[in-house]
Amino acid sequence: MTYIIAIDGPSGSGKSTISKRLADILSIEYLNTGSMYRAVTLYFLDNKLTETTDNETVVKTLDEIRLDFIDNNIYLNDKNVEGLIRTDEVTKNTSWVSANPLVRKKLVDMQREIAKEKSFILDGRDIGTVVFPDAKYKFYLTADPHQRAIRRSLQEESNLTLEELEQAIIDRDLYDSSRAVSPLKKANDAIEVDTSEKTIDETITEILAYMDNNDGI
Repeated sequence: MTYIIAIDGPSGSGKSTISKRLADILSIEYLNTGSMYRAVTLYFLDNKLTETTDNETVVKTLDEIRLDFIDNNIYLNDKNVEGLIRTDEVTKNTSWVSANPLVRKKLVDMQREIAKEKSFILDGRDIGTVVFPDAKYKFYLTADPHQRAIRRSLQEESNLTLEELEQAIIDRDLYDSSRAVSPLKKANDAIEVDTSEKTIDETITEILAYMDNNDGI
């Protein structure tokens, strides 16, 4: 029997790292939906689209995009862009791209199609609320903004100061949680896990313990 694990939460809460590890432990597939939105953002920026671009152009541009995952790297139209989607410019613009209803519909449809026949763990901001509201397991990871800024700084993918990173995280949380389409929020039946003071291993142990205590896998 196949099943879905939905892991939602804000940037820097540990979703991607923990989801990858869980997928390996459980021998299931992993889909990083955040990378998909970042790749679309990169393509939009490269093609000079902005938040005010008309819908016809957005639809045409989306039709030009093909996304693939190979060895946990995301490919945009056959090009590995894993190293290009974590820049400050992409990060700064991902929220408005993600909030576009046309973008969300295309990527949600794509995510459902990818995960329809195998057991998957998906991380994002609306997996348990929109993409797979009937997922067997739902978790919502959170962490203090300062701790999340420290984690981002340690990844050495940003040129911002720690203070600037923390403010950017706070600003994005506000934008993502207040947008009209698929806002960032915890599903009513999701288990919340605060990772601020937890290691990756501690968080994974907590998630697996919950799963073992709730009908197993």
